[in-house]
Order: sequence, then C-alpha cells, then structure tokens
Amino acid sequence: MSQTTFLEQPNYASTSFPEARPFQKSAREKLRAGFAAGHRCQMVMSPTGSGKTILAMFLIHESLLRGKKAIFVADRRTLINQTSEVADSLGLSSHGIVMADHWRYNSGMPFQIASAQTLARREWPDADLIIIDEAHTQLKAWTDYIGTCRAAVIGLSATPFSTGLGKLFTNLVNATTMRELTESGVLVPMRVMSCTKVNMQGAATAGGEWTDLAAQERGMQIIGDVVHEWIKHAEGRKTIVFGATIAHCEGLAREFNNAGIMATVFTAETTETERKFILSEFKKPDSMLRVLISVEALAKGFDQKDVSCICDVRPLRKSLSTAIQMWGRGLRSSPESGKKDLLLLDFSGNVVRFSEDFEQIYHDGLDALDCGEKLDKTIRKDKEDDEQDAPCACPQCRFVPFKKRCMSCGFEFVRPNYIEHEAGEMVEFKVGKATVGDKLQVWHEAVTLCRGQGKPETAKGRAAHLYKSITGVFPRNLPEFDAVPNVPVSRAVMNKQRANMIAFRSKAAA
Repeated sequence: MSQTTFLEQPNYASTSFPEARPFQKSAREKLRAGFAAGHRCQMVMSPTGSGKTILAMFLIHESLLRGKKAIFVADRRTLINQTSEVADSLGLSSHGIVMADHWRYNSGMPFQIASAQTLARREWPDADLIIIDEAHTQLKAWTDYIGTCRAAVIGLSATPFSTGLGKLFTNLVNATTMRELTESGVLVPMRVMSCTKVNMQGAATAGGEWTDLAAQERGMQIIGDVVHEWIKHAEGRKTIVFGATIAHCEGLAREFNNAGIMATVFTAETTETERKFILSEFKKPDSMLRVLISVEALAKGFDQKDVSCICDVRPLRKSLSTAIQMWGRGLRSSPESGKKDLLLLDFSGNVVRFSEDFEQIYHDGLDALDCGEKLDKTIRKDKEDDEQDAPCACPQCRFVPFKKRCMSCGFEFVRPNYIEHEAGEMVEFKVGKATVGDKLQVWHEAVTLCRGQGKPETAKGRAAHLYKSITGVFPRNLPEFDAVPNVPVSRAVMNKQRANMIAFRSKAAA
C-alpha cells in the first residue's frame, strides 16, 4: 500500500456541527467529570438510534481543536465507510482511514477512522483520544492495547452487557434512555405483534443458548408463515428480517421472492461489491427492494432511518444484547418518510422471553457494567403452557408485551403497602400465608389482573371467579368490570390466580 503524507495542517475550526442534543451535552459533561476523577477508560451507554456516532464526532472535534490526535475504531468495513460519511457531512473531511487497500489511507492526519482488524496487524497510530464503537464486542485488537496506552479511551455501546467490560472500563456513563428518546421524538414507538412462533421446545443448546443449527432447522418450518404474516401486517414497509443462519436467511429470501416481494440476503458472505449495490438500492425511498435479510451483519451499527419493520426470526435464550441490537435497527425516527412507529413482528418468542429485562433497560438503562453482564448470562426458559407463555398486555393501554412497567404509557405494578384499619372498617381475606384488603380491594385487583392477561372477551368472567375463590361469593353490589380502575396487584392475588389455573388444568387432565 502506498502511503500518502498530509502536508498542510487541516482547519478543523471551520467545521459546522448541528446543535448538540441535551443528552449529548450531558454525556460530555459526565465524561469530563469522569476523566477528572481519574477514569482514563470510560464506557458510554446510549440506545441504538440515539446518535452515538454524532456524539463521538463532537468529542473528536473538541480534541482536534486543542491540537490533539484522535482515532475512531470500528469493526467492519460497512461501519468504517458509514462513519467516514458522517465525518464528511459534519465538515471533518480531513481524516484518514486505516483499513487494507482503502483509497483514503493517510497516516499524516490527526484524525483517523480505523478498522479493528487492520489495527490487529499493524502498529497503532499515536493518539490522545480513542473512541471504540460497539465496544461490547471486545475485540482483541483493542482490548490488549487500551490497558497500557496513554490515550483517553471512550467505549460506545447500546448494550454493554458482555463479561469483562468492568475490567476494561472503570466508569459507566448513561447518556440517555430509550424512554427519554422516544418521548423526545428521536426514536419512534415500538408496536409489537406476536406471530407464528418458532417452536424451540427440546431444541439443542450449547452454553445455555440454542445452537445455530437447531434454530435454523426449527426456523425453516415457519418461513412460509413469516412471508404470509409480513404481507398481512407490514406490506410496503422497509423491512429487516433476522434469521438464525445464512442458510435460514437464504430460505427466507427465496420465500419472499417467490411471493413477488423483492428481498435479498446481507450476510458475512456478501461480497463488498454486492454490499455497495444492495445498500445503495435499499437507501432509495422508492426502492423496489423492500426486505433485507441478515443474521448479524445488519444488527450492529447499520443505520437506515426509514426502516419501519423488523421481523425477528432468530430465537435466543441468553443474549438480550443481540435482541436489543436487532430491534433497534428500526427505531430511528424518519419524519421525511412519514414513519410513525416500528412494527416488530416477533416470530422468535424473544419479546416474551426478554420483556422484563428489556423494560428495565428501556426505562432506566444500567446502573453499572456488572449489572449488564448478568443480562447476557441469564437463561430465559419458555413456559410449556401456551396461555402462560403468551405476551401479556398493559392493563391500562393494552400495549404488548407488558411485564411490570409499560413501555407505552408507563403504567407500573407497584407492590401495595396495606395499612392496618380499626375493627369494622376492613375485613381482610387470607390467601395462603398473605392477606389482601376488603371486598372492593379484592375486586379491583382481580379485574386489573385478568384485564391484563388472556383473552379480553373472557376477562370479566375470569375476574369474577378469581374474586369468588378469595371471598367465597361472586361479586355483588360492586362497580361494573369496565368501570374498575387499574390498581397495583398484590402477590397474594397473583399467587391465588396461579393456584387456580394449576388446579383447573390438573382437574381437566384427570
């Protein structure tokens, strides 16, 4: 490779950045405070679609204005070129690219955008600031380097869940949350539809996760359903479909194309020439190519704002981070295309398996890197009973899925704190070892619980039977079902409902 040496000092002061968003300003201040406190290596957690690359360019620009040198590290050619385009658009065109055979190689630039794979084979350029994209991947090229280098290091990730990050980065900066970005319009709301599900019962596992081959074999059985339900619910939407393996993706692509829908695979085996053509075509607003199908090549860092449908056909049990990365590909807002929401068609069951942990990340982010590590270690097991495994709806707005805190309206089940009443004011009903309040309280809790589970048309009857199982009588002289407000549901009432369901099934099976 011929080396080009930069002869004239670039003028970075002439760049024109957009006004920083509040969370970007806040993240910069938190990072400054972290460096001042002695944290040389810090991790920034910011949701997919929040503009982590823009935040990185702000930080790099500030460093360049002080006469410092900066490196932005990414792990794939697609991301390198995409980052270079972002830098150009912000006026930071004076940069070199460290990647094999790249036309923009220029070692004399103070600002370098570097491929992690290339850095693994070469000596690192000197730098005062290193920013690592998708830092949860922990590539050896940089994990071995940052511990002893002199540079300040910032890792960027929407999902800093991988084991060992706490040893590499000593401070976690929560830039913002998905809830905050959705409320501000940076991200669009996610609308979930639970579709024909890949049946993974009894499928082979390795290290607690289903094997790729098992997921592929089970996934092949529903590719016709994927296409049929996409046509029914999402036809016309720009879509990314995530499959289990390359063979699975190719099978999905054939099924889409046989149905007259232009679709193509985008995987690790797609050549560079093919990638350029596919992405160029897919970016066109009126493109006939409506569906891209991938395993992981599009799951990280791929930014196409007018994607408004994600089909998740890749069953997972442990990797919440992978699920979040996949779903996040469609969350960016795109007012110019008229996009109002992301339609997530869940063929994998991942939405149900990960709903409780995903709600936590959606609302609050992470408290510490150690908390994130646990999220990708935990095995989520499917419940064998179809009714119990069906996604629950928020009792207040009917958003699906719902576990504890709604991602649509914010409704949250809070454990009640019952206070004691004088004799005659309240008759407490004992359920197992716990107690609940008077008849009105029991009715409110029964309605709230049954309203959020099962079929809506049977909810009223189920609430009445649950009430009777606790109080001994059916509800009388109490508010009508539809007039009852949602209230926090006690553990005692929840446990009683579960006990009733078990007893009913046991009796039916006898």
